[in-house]
Amino acid sequence: MMDLPKVLVNRLNDMGITEPTPIQKRAIPHALNGEDVMGLAQTGTGKTAAFGLPLVTLMLKYGRKPAHGVVRSLILAPTRELAQQIAETLKTLTENTPIKVAIVVGGVSINPQIKRLERGIDILVATPGRLLDLMDRKALDLEECSFLVLDEADQMLDLGFIHALRKIAGVLPTDRQTMLFSATMPKQMNEIAQSYLKNPKRIEVSPPGKTADKVTQAIHFIAKAEKSKLLIELLDGHREERAIVFGRTKHGSDKLARVLEKAGYATAAVHGNKSQGQRERAIAAFKAGDVKVLVATDVAARGLDIPDVKHVYNYDLPNVPDAYVHRIGRTARAGKDGAAIAFCAPDEMDEFRAIQKVIGQQIPVASGRPWQPVEEEAKPARGKGPGRGGNRGGNRGGPQGGMGAKPGGNGNRRRRSPKRGAKSGPRSAA
Repeated sequence: MMDLPKVLVNRLNDMGITEPTPIQKRAIPHALNGEDVMGLAQTGTGKTAAFGLPLVTLMLKYGRKPAHGVVRSLILAPTRELAQQIAETLKTLTENTPIKVAIVVGGVSINPQIKRLERGIDILVATPGRLLDLMDRKALDLEECSFLVLDEADQMLDLGFIHALRKIAGVLPTDRQTMLFSATMPKQMNEIAQSYLKNPKRIEVSPPGKTADKVTQAIHFIAKAEKSKLLIELLDGHREERAIVFGRTKHGSDKLARVLEKAGYATAAVHGNKSQGQRERAIAAFKAGDVKVLVATDVAARGLDIPDVKHVYNYDLPNVPDAYVHRIGRTARAGKDGAAIAFCAPDEMDEFRAIQKVIGQQIPVASGRPWQPVEEEAKPARGKGPGRGGNRGGNRGGPQGGMGAKPGGNGNRRRRSPKRGAKSGPRSAA
């Protein structure tokens, strides 16, 4: 299959993998030829194997163990969860081979990682922050690193890792082979491609921002104070099925997890303030089915490859519209169906519009109506109208529906509330 070594083909057969996915079919031949690759594909389409298989093939050609402290190939991932997922996949692929795979991430003691690196590593999976810590301690040698992978490069940009990437690339050999994968293509990605790749083969199996084909999407326009009540109502309809609920803040995610626990749901929270051990235990319980609802910030939007997640809830809409694509990519994986439900409060209409622009489609409305802005009348010029500040009793609010802001407003823009549960088809947001 695709000129892979027999030991890998046999391993894939043992894993029940007989046909490559589109990104694998197009990327692997170029990578095996030693070319740089820039791949654009949705989450859950097999990108890990697209770079993992040619990487393992290259490592098998060495025929000898790496020297003390040497790292032969490096994979950079933006989050611990994604790094863990990649390492698990590679360890499965390299079973019964001499290839050494290691992972270094933050949130755990650095000393065991230093000891592991001393023996030499064929494939190192790392988050940028922890790798820089190890570089500062001179705990590894990257001068012989011949293969670099930047996975989910767009999220590395979102998380501000651009300077870390430059520092890391500065110590790598210039004649290395590089592969870059991303689900979206922000403008700054071109800078990354020009800096790290040489005449790359660009492979695009889905347009930027495209959501998974088997995800059913819906939006509820609802007041912020009503969100938890609606979430519990919807979760009640599938108590035995796994669901991931995405919040915007760490504190808010913890608070929501407590509310769901009180409502009788087996719930765990995952975010940046949790230790690595807490995050791993929560995800393991979720995979095992002991936890049915995982409340998470965007730290879990990538790297969670759990085929049986049936529902994803965007409890808070993300500030970065591309994150919506990655969030809902946690469901409908491996060809299965899934549902992505979003809640939109009045102050989230800008995020909602940005999301629809990125994905290039209208999200069907499940309840409520798009929130409409109601502008207060401009204050009259000083000195005109009765008393200071002009006519305080005049009409306020927008012309649509005659629903103005309450008297005594502070001049801020207000949004008209929809009725929850009202039947309404998709309509463009105002």
